[in-house]
Amino acid sequence: MQSANMFLKKILRSPVLPFAAQHGMKKDLLPLSRTLSLSLCLKQDNSCNPEEKLDLDAWKKVMKSELPEVVGETVSEHKELSTLAAARETVEMWRLAGRLVPENITEEQLKTFVECSSKSAQKKYLKFLHVRELYKKNDKRKMDEKRERRLETKEQASEADEAKRNSFICLWASCMDRAYSWRAAQSMIFGQPLVFDMSYEKDMSAREVANAVRQMVFSEGCNRRSADPFHIHFCNFKEDSLYHKEFIKHYREAWGKLLITVTDQCYTEVFPKDKLIYLTADSPKVMKTFDHDKIYIVGSIVDKSIKTGVSLARAKRLGLETAALPLEKYLLWNIGAKNLTLDQMMHILLTLKDTGDWRKALEFVPKRKYCGFVSKPVHELKKTLSLVNTLKLGKRREELQKQFAKNYSKKLTRK
Repeated sequence: MQSANMFLKKILRSPVLPFAAQHGMKKDLLPLSRTLSLSLCLKQDNSCNPEEKLDLDAWKKVMKSELPEVVGETVSEHKELSTLAAARETVEMWRLAGRLVPENITEEQLKTFVECSSKSAQKKYLKFLHVRELYKKNDKRKMDEKRERRLETKEQASEADEAKRNSFICLWASCMDRAYSWRAAQSMIFGQPLVFDMSYEKDMSAREVANAVRQMVFSEGCNRRSADPFHIHFCNFKEDSLYHKEFIKHYREAWGKLLITVTDQCYTEVFPKDKLIYLTADSPKVMKTFDHDKIYIVGSIVDKSIKTGVSLARAKRLGLETAALPLEKYLLWNIGAKNLTLDQMMHILLTLKDTGDWRKALEFVPKRKYCGFVSKPVHELKKTLSLVNTLKLGKRREELQKQFAKNYSKKLTRK
């Protein structure tokens, strides 16, 4: 018995068990060692008590019931691990080959990948996992960006609150607001009138009316902050119109406190006709200088479809003088309409009123609409350009004229 125990100890201490544990065979050796130890104990018991008998049938049933289950479990687990490892290797190979494969794949997904009926089904399943992974990454990125924007808005709000809490800034803002209001009140008595024609509601959509009101709000704020503001008149203004509703949305309670004149009368009934000048881009007459004795009219229209001649026709119907800004005289204009927004017109007129300099005033024209300022009128530049072209062509000009005459004669014969 002692020799048997020594034998078992040697087996347990030997490197057989670590090797078996590494290769998934530890469960196979444990029942074997248990049977050896049990058999040796039984032999010892028989030697000590020869009268006692061993129930061999019960012992066989116990051993048969235990061993097949353990062996079957280990074999199935080993097979499953080997198939999953092979599937993971194929997925890695497909990733290296540049196919659409997810970066992270779980064991359950590997099992479904192995259970696919064909190779094309496996490819489609991996592509589905890849697309779902991309969607998750995109959602995570969007959430991070929203979080960052939220933090930025909170920081800006905190900075704005700190600025509002600053007593000096609050005092400065209130004092400047009083000064601007005082200037606007003076302009209502002594200032030069500027008329906004509010009779274009039928020619615009609801969105265009809202855009026009937004531009007039900017114009009123710019006029109120200027050194010498205009006395603004809203003529042909009707209550419960789209203009009125949009103004109330912007100003709310301050709408009744604005230092402007609002009337439903036409400007021809309020001012003499000989002093009125309608500013329109369709006018054939070009405005040369700013006249402080005249009353300029600006049409309150935002026309996305660019309906040409609407304001010019209205001015002619009323028998008013018209004028257009000298854009081509001072700017090298690009291709496009010469329509400006209402707040840009306000900036230009205020600059002309204060300085009389067209170059400073036309700096408020958007730079995308022109190439730059010109020192000479555009028609003179065109003459010089044609002269340069003729000098460059030289003797070839006669040849080109002859070729053009031949082509023109061919066209006539075809007709």
